[in-house]
Amino acid sequence: MSDTILVTGGAGFIGSHTCVALAAAGYNPLVLDNLCNSDLRVLDRLERITGQRPGWIEGDVRDRALLDRVFAEHRMAGVIHFAGLKAVGDSVADPLGYYDNNVNGTWVLAQAMEAAGVQTLVFSSSATVYGDPDRSPIPEHAPCRPANPYGRSKRIVEETLGDWQAARPGWRVALLRYFNPVGAHESGLIGEHPQGRPNNLMPFVCQVAVGMHDRLMVHGNDYPTPDGTGVRDYVHVMDLAEGHVAALRQLQKAPGLLTLNLGAGSGLSVLQVVQAFERASGRAIAYEVGPRRPGDVPAYWADPSLAERVLGWKARRGLDAMCADSWRWQQGNPNGYA
Repeated sequence: MSDTILVTGGAGFIGSHTCVALAAAGYNPLVLDNLCNSDLRVLDRLERITGQRPGWIEGDVRDRALLDRVFAEHRMAGVIHFAGLKAVGDSVADPLGYYDNNVNGTWVLAQAMEAAGVQTLVFSSSATVYGDPDRSPIPEHAPCRPANPYGRSKRIVEETLGDWQAARPGWRVALLRYFNPVGAHESGLIGEHPQGRPNNLMPFVCQVAVGMHDRLMVHGNDYPTPDGTGVRDYVHVMDLAEGHVAALRQLQKAPGLLTLNLGAGSGLSVLQVVQAFERASGRAIAYEVGPRRPGDVPAYWADPSLAERVLGWKARRGLDAMCADSWRWQQGNPNGYA
């Protein structure tokens, strides 16, 4: 049986860390990425970490002719599909672009897989499919009410892959809904480097710590939470990467459809993260409090117990490790992979 896994979007933040986890588990990652939000130089770092350079193909998942060539030239055991756009604000500004990339891209990929006889797919979904939850922790059977085009694009893909697996019972599909990925590989060689101004808390805090920004803007401190700031479920990116490998291994045992939350299972506030980062870095993080952002919910976190039962997977790295690893990456790579 082949041990090659196609990793679409494998040069990105979560994809690159998953390549490390795949290599550690004995798989051979083959990266397909259009580099719209990633950096080719990550391959050098992956080689340093794992001792092997992943296979590389520059291209887009919407390019059916390219996919047909890739599947013809490589015997593939399965696909882990990360290639997608992920900024909520951008999705509101360009919904058609998001549906084309995220939804159409997955449909083209699934059709190419079917034609090639590759029927194992791990899909990178998101907790945004839940929208504003009725309660936390959020179980997988909670209502899905995505509140923006990004979240709706993920939910549409989930529904269509579910329909596809029902129509093709030999298929093996995992829909992994993850919460807030943070951190970096413990080596400090790979991590998150957003293009432009970061949309997420941890990379912004990192950039304040190295002087790229004067201060962090905290969006609201009057929520019904312990310190008034928003509470989220932060999960270390290496835990997340290992969750994808666990899902892949589970799918290889039997066909079917898995829908699983990948999260830490507890909530942390913005100020808790800031204080932990100050401890890890030894630097003060200046911040000011601004108004709430439209669409932000006060608090949400995962119920990840199903993933633990089905996959034997559980987030192991805590907040201090998330901050220490993020800081190690940021200090060593202030300009990303440049």
